[in-house]
Amino acid sequence: MTFSPASARSRTTVLSPRLEALLRDHLGKDAVRLEPDTIGVAGPELIDRVLAARRATEIERPTFKPLHGRSITRTEASSVTRTIGDDVREALKAPLPPNIDLSGPWPLTGHLFLRDLILGRDPRRLTILMSRNLELTPLLTWLVISAAAALPGGPRPTDDLTELGRLAAKATGYQNRRYALGMYRRAAAPVCFTISTLVANALWLGSPFDDSTPNRNIIFESLRLLPPSWNILRRASPEYPPLDPRIGPDDDILVLPLLSHRDPALWDSPNDFRPERWDHLDPDNTPGYLPFGHSSERCWGRHMVMPLAELLLDRIREAGLTVDPGQRTAKVPLLGLLGVSEVRVRTGPGRR
Repeated sequence: MTFSPASARSRTTVLSPRLEALLRDHLGKDAVRLEPDTIGVAGPELIDRVLAARRATEIERPTFKPLHGRSITRTEASSVTRTIGDDVREALKAPLPPNIDLSGPWPLTGHLFLRDLILGRDPRRLTILMSRNLELTPLLTWLVISAAAALPGGPRPTDDLTELGRLAAKATGYQNRRYALGMYRRAAAPVCFTISTLVANALWLGSPFDDSTPNRNIIFESLRLLPPSWNILRRASPEYPPLDPRIGPDDDILVLPLLSHRDPALWDSPNDFRPERWDHLDPDNTPGYLPFGHSSERCWGRHMVMPLAELLLDRIREAGLTVDPGQRTAKVPLLGLLGVSEVRVRTGPGRR
């Protein structure tokens, strides 16, 4: 990769071997066979046809998949989304303390800040579910959730809780409590994980930023180069073979924003971090650009991501924080949420 700021050009982003292979072997192709039963799709026209053909099923949804075997209806998913949205808006009403220190390792630092900002009123039994360590294995996540559901003396609906915390506190009986705690994590964790990862990516890709560059442009460009949702899965379905002769009746489809976001036919200098390109582009109407999914089914959290990411970038830029000049390399592992594993953030030269 190459980047616009001189300091960023000295940094090396090491993608996982599979991601590197996708870019090396398939960039610029509209469709390619990835596995005997899987077609990768990266051309904007074919992406549009595939994602508009039908809505995602419950097992294809990124956040509200079945929870421990129990289906989550669209109505319930929508209600829980509104609830965490209300908690985010409530958290943003009060001014932030002036002495917040956002230096340290990112995305962990941003994740902890967001957890405390949004969920700070909730007891430890709930906020422990936001731990990044729970991403290690689904089994670990469920062990913690099950233990929390089994412990006596949980939060009560009359306690001073977030609205999401109150939903969890209303559950009675072990099975219902376990389900409610799982929903608490499903709703809140993506907000903390996604935004902290996005801001960490932005810092690594482009800081220090020019004072005239809007946060909006920085975020959209970071989402282009390192889209947190780098693939969108659609299981084999009868709607798909008629769309393209390369798609067989038993083929799963993997839509690949990782490729469409860097396609040289769609972007000038596709590997460069150029936030100024968004002065004249509409992120909701740019072919092949899918950071929040397709227009037929946008990501439920997009209206929370932007204001919180801008809030963090505002604080970071005001404080003169930047990437530690001693850090030259950052790894991007193959995870569901695409991002640099750690960026060391510190006060820039001339600031104390």
